[in-house]
Amino acid sequence: MDSIIAASARALAAGDALGALKRVALRNDPSALALRGIAMAQLGEHSRARALLRRAARAFGTHEVLARARCVVAEAEVALAMRELGGAPRSLAAAAATLEARGDRANALHARLIAVRRLLLLGRIHEAETALANLDPIGLPPSLAAVAELTAAELALRSLRIGPARAALARAREAADRARVPALQAEVAEASAALARPAARRLFAGGEQALRLDEVAALLDSGALVVDACRLGLRCGPAWHPLIHRPVLFALARALAEAWPDDVDRNALIARAFGARRPNESHRARLRVEIGRLRSHIAALARIEATARGFVIMPRGTGTVVLAPPIDGDQASLVALLSDGEAWSTSALALALAASQRTVQRALVELETGGQVRSIGRARARRWLSPPLTAITTILLLPAALPFE
Repeated sequence: MDSIIAASARALAAGDALGALKRVALRNDPSALALRGIAMAQLGEHSRARALLRRAARAFGTHEVLARARCVVAEAEVALAMRELGGAPRSLAAAAATLEARGDRANALHARLIAVRRLLLLGRIHEAETALANLDPIGLPPSLAAVAELTAAELALRSLRIGPARAALARAREAADRARVPALQAEVAEASAALARPAARRLFAGGEQALRLDEVAALLDSGALVVDACRLGLRCGPAWHPLIHRPVLFALARALAEAWPDDVDRNALIARAFGARRPNESHRARLRVEIGRLRSHIAALARIEATARGFVIMPRGTGTVVLAPPIDGDQASLVALLSDGEAWSTSALALALAASQRTVQRALVELETGGQVRSIGRARARRWLSPPLTAITTILLLPAALPFE
């Protein structure tokens, strides 16, 4: 490696993308192309970065195995930043194995961290935790150590393990300070700020209360029956009953929980669950069927008893609480994904939400009409953006935010 390439690499490691470009902007040898690609990625020019990295990989040729593997890792990080999540991770795993075998441990761990972060974006929390647990961060450069701790902190927050999350954030802050990379320090600060922002709302008769993540965790451990409108399920202690695929049952459970300890009129339940403005005998028969299904589904958590005018829920725990999302709307999870500041493709959003692309497209059109999101590009290059949600934290709205599905 000549001195100019070495100086450019040091500038990139310190987060000085412009300084690195000044040294290699006019060079077209493979090493310079790779460094230019990484610099362009740091500046947010992801498409240009990908093209440069691919040119570098071709220029290195088959005999430069180590250099080509590094290009694969860099291109995978660019794809992650572009929110292109559909590619097979096998090439990244193969590059990590090559780097490990040839003694480049730092880049091998970097490749595996990229794989973990991809799993996080897809909501595959358990797989991400397993993959991260298999990494040994000892001896990592400070910048990579900070990324590893940030990833650990996000995993802990999505599982509502607040103590481990705070500890990981403290380690990430210390590593970022040692790395002296402003962008990394800002990312740690933003992650830490999520702990102080409202993450959900506790609904009660006549009002609501904003809750931080630590308060949500305490509420879930309180022994009360929690009707969780963030994850669409019921929780009481360690028991979790998801109703994400049973919207009618969840609507009934939420209506009963919001009224607890009072009962709910049958016509009000029909309107809430079925959207019927003029209930008839058919609606009342259907209500009895759905209440029976709900009784059977949550028998371990609560009883549902008939009253003179409707039904009442009788929790087996210390009470009933409704936990609502920090923002209203049926597309809260979609808005939460888009608010990370990156441009998402429809296919990536569909993967992350485990929904069809057509369903996501309809939701995006609706949100765009309401001014909540905007699109850039056309056809296959079309991407979607949303303004950052700086007043709240979206942890509980992200896919698979809680570990007890």
